[in-house]
Amino acid sequence: MAKSTSFFLTFLMIATWTAEAQDTLMVSLSSAMTKSVEISPEIRAKAAKVDFAEARYSLARASRFLTEFTATSAHSTAPGLDNPNNTPGSRLYLDPDVRNDWEDLSLFNRIEFSALQPLWTWGELGKSIEAAKAGVKVEEAATLDTKSQVAERAAQLYFGLQYAEALTSLTTEAGDIVQRAIKEINRMIEEGDEGVDDADLFQVKITEQEFLQRVVEVEESRKTARSALSRLMFLPDGQTTALESKLLDPVNIALESLESYLEKALIFRPELSQAAAGMEAREALVDVARSHLYPKLFLGVSGRWSYAPGREKQPNPYISDQFLSRKLEVGFGFRQNLNFGQTRAKIAQAKAESAQVSFQAEAARQLVLFEVEEAFRNVTVARAVMEAREQQLQISKEWLRLEEVNFDLEVGDTENLVKAVKENLTLRAARQESVYKYNLAVIKLLSRTGILVQALESGTLVGL
Repeated sequence: MAKSTSFFLTFLMIATWTAEAQDTLMVSLSSAMTKSVEISPEIRAKAAKVDFAEARYSLARASRFLTEFTATSAHSTAPGLDNPNNTPGSRLYLDPDVRNDWEDLSLFNRIEFSALQPLWTWGELGKSIEAAKAGVKVEEAATLDTKSQVAERAAQLYFGLQYAEALTSLTTEAGDIVQRAIKEINRMIEEGDEGVDDADLFQVKITEQEFLQRVVEVEESRKTARSALSRLMFLPDGQTTALESKLLDPVNIALESLESYLEKALIFRPELSQAAAGMEAREALVDVARSHLYPKLFLGVSGRWSYAPGREKQPNPYISDQFLSRKLEVGFGFRQNLNFGQTRAKIAQAKAESAQVSFQAEAARQLVLFEVEEAFRNVTVARAVMEAREQQLQISKEWLRLEEVNFDLEVGDTENLVKAVKENLTLRAARQESVYKYNLAVIKLLSRTGILVQALESGTLVGL
């Protein structure tokens, strides 16, 4: 059994060396988070929405000037003139014998344009611009929220990989201890020590099988954690990740008061910024809907030019030739929507939507405060558990040293030594788990406070 275990550990070392020989990207906590945020398609999708909102904002601003400006051209053929009496061109309209000559065709061109410039819209244009600008803020806040989620996920996977690496080291050490215990018990049995019998050997071999099972579980967990982190960073096929530091240590953070985190959350949580911008947009849209109750003052300009060779312009203002004309009209006017019932219904809808966003904003505020408080208390509990596990591990080390000394002096009990070894290994694993959960709790607190991405981009996350 010892030989099979040794072979398994050798195989495990070779597999680990082969994996590390591949194209490997060394990552730290901050680099893993940064890489994940930079390449995340989720964030890019949100950024595309920001671009769309900015384009809509540009459209709203452009609508302040010449909201209607069109030009139309027409091209065809026009008949010439049949003037049998050779009437002068300026008096053709007086000659009843003048006719269109459809056998003498020429090219005809016409251009028409119209422009409408609003002068007073009762806030419709200004509020539409405000709503579009607030829409940009909404999408920017949504993007920041997604960034925070991706960064938090990357940190979770990073610490998960560190945890798996720590357990891998622990199981390797546990294997050495079990092998040493089996070897020592065999020696004592061969020497005829009455304090040791086959039952002790069987018990240690059962522990060995438990260890072998644990080795497989830990190794597969390590591979899964590494693969998950690699996929989150969208590494190319054949490239994998390796940690700059495999030591799973508690993050170094000076925990502030709960009130401080609550105040920061009210300022930095993207959901609250998104809700505030949404309220701003909806309130502006209420004013836009209300503006349709009143007449809009505008300046209008329209013109037309048409020309066909062989036609003569007539000086009489009551006589016009559609194939040869010029026209320019400029003036002020009012435009009034007369569907007052529909307008009032739209105002009511806009008010209802504004109220809905207001209630959602208040609910989001209360939820954010609860999440921050919950995350803060989870950090406090996780730190207490971690400190307790540290104390338990120290006591276990003292017990194990005592049993090892007694065993070396041949005055100890094998069963007690096995118990001490198992308890020490269990507590070392529990200590690593407590550190892992504490680190996750800290990252979650920063995320729920809304300062995780800010800390990452400012470089202060390195201190963790």
